[in-house]
Amino acid sequence: MLRPEYPRPQFIRNDWLNLNGEWQFDYDDQDEGIRQTWYEGRTMGRRIQVPFCYQSKLSGIGETEFHDIVWYRKDVTLPPEFAGKRVLLHFGAVDYDARVWVNGKLVAAHEGGHTPFSADITGALQDGSNSIVVRAQDYSKDVTLPRGKQYWEEKSRGIFYTRTTGIWQTVWLEPVHDIYLAKTKLTPDIDRNEIHVRAFFNGPLKQSGAMLKTIVSFGGEIVAEDVILLQQEEEARTIKLHDFNDHGLGRWWTPEKPNLYDIEFIVTVDGREVDRVRSYFGMRKISVVDGQLLLNNRPYYMKLVLDQGYFPDGLLTPPSDDAIRQDVELTKAMGFNGARKHQKVEDPRYLYWCDKLGLLVWGEMANAYAYSERYVERVTKEWIEAIDRDYNHPCIVAWVPINESWGVPNILVDSLQQFHALSMYYLTKSLDATRPVISNDGWEHVKSDLCTIHDYESKEEVLAERYSSAVKAVGAKPGRRWIYVPGYKYENEPIIVSEFGGISFRKSDWEGWGYSSAASDEDFVNRLTAVVHPLLQSPVVQGFCYTQLTDVEQEINGLLTYDRKPKIPLEWIRQINEGQKPSIEAE
Repeated sequence: MLRPEYPRPQFIRNDWLNLNGEWQFDYDDQDEGIRQTWYEGRTMGRRIQVPFCYQSKLSGIGETEFHDIVWYRKDVTLPPEFAGKRVLLHFGAVDYDARVWVNGKLVAAHEGGHTPFSADITGALQDGSNSIVVRAQDYSKDVTLPRGKQYWEEKSRGIFYTRTTGIWQTVWLEPVHDIYLAKTKLTPDIDRNEIHVRAFFNGPLKQSGAMLKTIVSFGGEIVAEDVILLQQEEEARTIKLHDFNDHGLGRWWTPEKPNLYDIEFIVTVDGREVDRVRSYFGMRKISVVDGQLLLNNRPYYMKLVLDQGYFPDGLLTPPSDDAIRQDVELTKAMGFNGARKHQKVEDPRYLYWCDKLGLLVWGEMANAYAYSERYVERVTKEWIEAIDRDYNHPCIVAWVPINESWGVPNILVDSLQQFHALSMYYLTKSLDATRPVISNDGWEHVKSDLCTIHDYESKEEVLAERYSSAVKAVGAKPGRRWIYVPGYKYENEPIIVSEFGGISFRKSDWEGWGYSSAASDEDFVNRLTAVVHPLLQSPVVQGFCYTQLTDVEQEINGLLTYDRKPKIPLEWIRQINEGQKPSIEAE
């Protein structure tokens, strides 16, 4: 079975059926499928390995030509434990427009290429075999589509990569009772040592006698229990954690000590258990006070690496859970304490490993390239879904709805685009008041909680001078870009150089480019030191994000090759990130 791990690690049920693996598959270049009712049982002529897109090698197809409409079919017989239950069909992500039929009945429609959707398919099921059919439509050449790094031309080029069309995350089935827990929102409060729980339910709760028991534990030891009668579709509780949580002896979550609490939700009706969900949370606070970036009320310097989340054979889809964990472990081994997931709403399994192993994450939307009213509608809806999906992850410490004026290319002079960026900032704050929001990462900020700057200057003395004061940093205009849109100004927000470096160093068969280039190990070390150390020594910079973790397609500016081989010893990079200069001769 491909990608056999449970795909939703913060909301685990024991009973489920993984639908990854071989599906029937076809292109529909003439858009005939709906008219010819392919959803009514047509046999598809090709085979594909889900959850990999047809453009990837791991799909078994590996064709990169444009095919914007694709169809899938899988016949499924439900296991005995599904009998008498409602059945939910889940999709981790389908790019971009999806329609789903079960036994010829339309059960779901979803727009948005990076966020999950589900359907209760109980009413469409029959005894024996059941046909699940998916139609996915991409819009490969539409530059107003929230697409991230997917290129609108056939061959990848520059900073853009191979497209993803169709199913690219796990598909699975799940049996539930008539009354079941639909989702939770968990908000830690380290100042009061409390966890605030919002629980959302589906089903006929009125006079059902349904109860919710919540059990919080740490390291197998129960620290809190709570039981309530369910009367509404949403119930909220604040649970006090009766344990010690300060002075370095406690259980707060940090990259250095990624402590996690387990939390279990048990739903009963008339004393009979009908649902049980396992999750976890971290007691963690990220805040800005008097211009200082704080983690758990202490100043914290963020050392991030830009991570595109692409893989040679799977593209946007990691080949395995081990590959995801390896990326997190390699990042930490190089002395980084975080990652900026770039132009991708990442697989929840990645966020799980960041929670588990300790890595900060900036959650970023996959942006469009051009502005239109349709773009605004699309990106707003999908961004809301992304925040909702990932809210509970302690690793996420910042939200980035827009990067480098993507989707708002005329924001410097266009009031509509300025208002859009401002609305995305406040929309994000309205959904999550616990994390900083960056309105437009890199330059041309409107209102923003962090002042983030993209700067690919390679000369050490220039960087040292540029970041010797906040006035110089904000006024420098690297890349000839204003840091703030006229009418907005720097107001003592923490300064983060959120893209820099980009040093190309060829250490594989890949040909490619970077923002500057190194000719040898020693040259690479010298160049890396020249861009990292001025930021570490700056009196005003509170964090950075180095470009980038790995080579990607035609880009060879990674610290690792595309197949995750270190270009220089990981310890050398760690030493540079700690303000030291590696002794190459000693190696």
